[in-house]
Amino acid sequence: MTAAAPTNVCVIIAAKNAADTIGRAIGSALAEPEAAEVVVIDDGSTDGTEAAARAADDGSGRLLVVRFDENRGPAAARNHAIAISQSPLLAVLDADDFFLPGRLRRLLAQDDWDFIADNIAFVDAEQVADIRSTISRFAATPRPLDLIGFINGNISRRGVRRGEIGFLKPLMRRSFLDAHWLRYKEALRLGEDYELYARALVRGARYKIIHSCGYAALVRGNSLSGNHRTIDLKRLYEADREILSEKNLDSAAKAALRRHERHVRSRYELRHFLDLKKEGGIASALVYALSHPAALPAIAGGIVADKTERFRRSRSPAPVALGGAGEVRYLLQGLAAERAE
Repeated sequence: MTAAAPTNVCVIIAAKNAADTIGRAIGSALAEPEAAEVVVIDDGSTDGTEAAARAADDGSGRLLVVRFDENRGPAAARNHAIAISQSPLLAVLDADDFFLPGRLRRLLAQDDWDFIADNIAFVDAEQVADIRSTISRFAATPRPLDLIGFINGNISRRGVRRGEIGFLKPLMRRSFLDAHWLRYKEALRLGEDYELYARALVRGARYKIIHSCGYAALVRGNSLSGNHRTIDLKRLYEADREILSEKNLDSAAKAALRRHERHVRSRYELRHFLDLKKEGGIASALVYALSHPAALPAIAGGIVADKTERFRRSRSPAPVALGGAGEVRYLLQGLAAERAE
């Protein structure tokens, strides 16, 4: 007799103005036998997200939909879902994404982890209907991810978009989060996942990656992650500085965190310069740049890179727009993953 699948995972979905995709996300989560709870937080939507979420209920009693009257951000929404759920394992699913069949089973087949993530397939809207037949099958080939590897994997490069491994959506053990007083940092509206996983790794989390693909991310130009504010960049590099204050960091880990902090701070300096130029004219922007000489390399380098962007060929494994090519792109593309026979 085959043992029944354990139902010990809470799937958390923070949603804002996702009426057109939330039903698919919820349906994919409820289709997983291991999902004991699916908690949807409507984060102050102004469309029909809440109604669409409730309409996706399969009658199993596993779906809970909660609405925030005002937008509080994905970190606050996820923290609330953690607080009102009970399952020992937590899975985050974005409202415009969806699980591929069997995802939770494949992740739970692995052992010795506090966080475990699999590959992500980036697809455009036209590919969604045929995704099951077009997705590639990769062998699991599990490997550990340490703090330095994680930090380095989140430093993006020009011409490479949406390739950072902070996009991974791991299963998380509630017991580890509780033991180390870890929750999402609610001041962050950009990089809140990165910040949580980095702090967990600093505290000794066992983070494992498998290369089989169980998560599909819809690629579109108006995603929330692609429309961050300048202040969001500032808060993210300040979060790096807070992590750097941890006492148990060795020199290599500190060096990696400083690289990421400089990377994000450079993006902030350029954006801040351009904001000042837009609001007060070039004179106002130049006054700022000349009074902050440490910011000059980032500003000058960013302007030159922006001006020459069109001459460089994108090397992205998951571009913001797939251009109708019909090709599925994978986040872990280029690593030591082999297609399963």
